[in-house]
Amino acid sequence: MDAAQVCRDIGDFVVGQALRVGATGCVVGLSGGVDSTTTAALVQSAFASARAEQGLDLELVGYILPSGTNHPRDTEDGLGVARRLEIRHEVHNLEPVIEAYRATNPEAFAHPYDRGNLSSRVRATVLNTKAATEGKIVAGTGNKDEDFGIGYYTLFGDGAVHISPIAAISKRLVRQMARYLGFEDLADREPTAGLEPQQTDFKDLGYRYDAVEVVSEGLAQGLCAEDLFSHEQVAPLVQSQMDEYGRLFGAPKFTRVADVICDIASRNAMARSKAVILHPPMPNVTLAYC
Repeated sequence: MDAAQVCRDIGDFVVGQALRVGATGCVVGLSGGVDSTTTAALVQSAFASARAEQGLDLELVGYILPSGTNHPRDTEDGLGVARRLEIRHEVHNLEPVIEAYRATNPEAFAHPYDRGNLSSRVRATVLNTKAATEGKIVAGTGNKDEDFGIGYYTLFGDGAVHISPIAAISKRLVRQMARYLGFEDLADREPTAGLEPQQTDFKDLGYRYDAVEVVSEGLAQGLCAEDLFSHEQVAPLVQSQMDEYGRLFGAPKFTRVADVICDIASRNAMARSKAVILHPPMPNVTLAYC
């Protein structure tokens, strides 16, 4: 990836989408993670360029919306990002709002998974309402691996956005972009949705996003799952992540490389189904895969 070129690609897309609907700018949810940080930095950079070059007055507003399952560091890092970008921002604790749903949806509190998805949908409602009342659009923070690799998002939750600035680049490239934009300190932060206590994406999935990337790209290039079981670029990577999982959590979630690849392939098919239900526009970026 040529980071400067992709930064321009995404910036032109964001500004174009805002102008197309007559928006005054974007709102973004800031979690302190690399995806939301990179998204916010890209949007703010685009708006600054549009202001300097075209005299456009577009604004980015950051909303930090923690719930009871978020670590205090999430709020601290989100605030740090907002201050470094010098954007208007607000912090709102969503826990009382989420708890209010016990009156109508008590079933959602029986399992952490359902409560987590409820939290995501509440957060989306707040962001979309803020955007609507300010004449702005919601900039999503999902990357290519999450949104299209395995569909790792909540429908009508973090998937309920107007535009997806980083949906064309993988987690690996999002980290690269974060470093390019000056956020080296957050580039390698452990990914977590913050929807369940002590949740991390790696613990939940059993593999990391670079495995999602290589398997998804293989499938996109016409290979079937069986072709990837012993592929020299895939099998060693997956095995190393299975070993790492075992060291961290006492036992691997998967015992065979083939099982991991089949899980990613299954989620990949699910991701396509979810995208048909609801998929916001994303930019065309300049990439070359070898």
